Amino acid sequence: MRGPMPGRAEVALLIAWYGDDFTGSAAVMEALAFAGVDAVLFTGIPDVATIARFSGCQAVGIASTARSHGPQWMEENLEEPLRSLDRLGAPLLHYKICSTFDSAADVGSVGKAIEIGLEVRPATAVPLLTAAPQMRRYQAFGHLFAGTYDGVFRLDRHPVMASHPVTPMNEADLLKHLVGQTSLPSALIDLEALWSDPQPRLDAAIGAGAKILSIDSMEETSERAAGRLIWENRDRLGFVVGSQGIEYALLRHWQATGLIAPPEATPSAGAVDRIAVISGSVSPMTAAQLRWAGANGFALTAFDAAAVCGNDDSLSTEESRVAALACEAAGRGLSPLVHSAMGTEGEAVSAFRAALGQSGMAPETANRRIGEALGRILDRILIETGIRRAVISGGDTSGHGMRQLKLDALTALSPTIPGASLCTAYGNGPHDGLQIALKGGQMGSEDFFGWIRDGGGAR
Repeated sequence: MRGPMPGRAEVALLIAWYGDDFTGSAAVMEALAFAGVDAVLFTGIPDVATIARFSGCQAVGIASTARSHGPQWMEENLEEPLRSLDRLGAPLLHYKICSTFDSAADVGSVGKAIEIGLEVRPATAVPLLTAAPQMRRYQAFGHLFAGTYDGVFRLDRHPVMASHPVTPMNEADLLKHLVGQTSLPSALIDLEALWSDPQPRLDAAIGAGAKILSIDSMEETSERAAGRLIWENRDRLGFVVGSQGIEYALLRHWQATGLIAPPEATPSAGAVDRIAVISGSVSPMTAAQLRWAGANGFALTAFDAAAVCGNDDSLSTEESRVAALACEAAGRGLSPLVHSAMGTEGEAVSAFRAALGQSGMAPETANRRIGEALGRILDRILIETGIRRAVISGGDTSGHGMRQLKLDALTALSPTIPGASLCTAYGNGPHDGLQIALKGGQMGSEDFFGWIRDGGGAR
């Protein structure tokens, strides 16, 4: 961190947000930007020169890797960036979480984040809006559902989240799930209230002492009602928690009331001959995308993730091997794609788990080292090939990878799917102006990497 964010009076901020992973943080930025709200996402607390570059923005965010850390790390690291954002004076301060509520008592605790956030910005209660219907994330009567290629599943029956290796979700009722993370009292504002008038339910919940207000969201009507409820009560609900569903709901209300103008269409960024991709995701959805890419002009190169469990020399050797193969493929006109896994199972994953067990290394440390190694590989590929468009796949990988590229900020360039658009990245090094997409493991169509190569744009 590089010191406090300076104040700025050029424009009136609508919202400031702090993301618990990089892909989700970028998803907030794109939701705002493509709706006509000027937004910028920083990769840390920006210095004076960095923030001056974006002095006209109406929304400011900071990305982090909080989702992959425990409560002690959160106590030591959340307050400073949250206070930096709070000092900007936006009416809403948003702690952004994943739309699949990735969290547990010992890692990525949403409950702990709420407690810390309330110390930074005291509020009568905290709206918790996790669903984002645009992304096939739905909440009905307190229970969260999420879509996959095969349909929509309740979270505790979801083929990925129910057996997630770090934050398995065995409870779809989010307030019940939170009981293990915080003792703050809670209440639900459900669909019936949203479809009529949720204000009495809000007042009653607060009157009964609720500090966390879980809000359903299923479709346009309930989403717009949620946005209105949050915005019209912003004086006492100034700290909010949730996915980019917070912004989608607010945008519906802002557009309905004329606070912001209807958005203009955003064109494709145009096709390029090659892009570079790194993937640290183990999601089956990413695996399907990798298989599509391998059959459509991408050169897949496997990075041996077990190498991160060894010494630095062996890891450096593996990075050099993979980078050389990727650059050679780029020289043949292919798009290099380096991946550490092909789904949740297979020889590569088994070898990594065995090496991790033998090393005694903490899984959090190993995952960080994978992301950093892939980031260094991408750095070499971009410099040696001159490629100027890239994708990082995996929420944690995105955070570690972006830092290896020494990039300070992102702005939205061209839409794709909600939550993984093509962006322009900024920094003081050779990658300033790089076009990049940050994709969560469970996001995107099978041809996503080809879509980015073709320039994005709405379909």
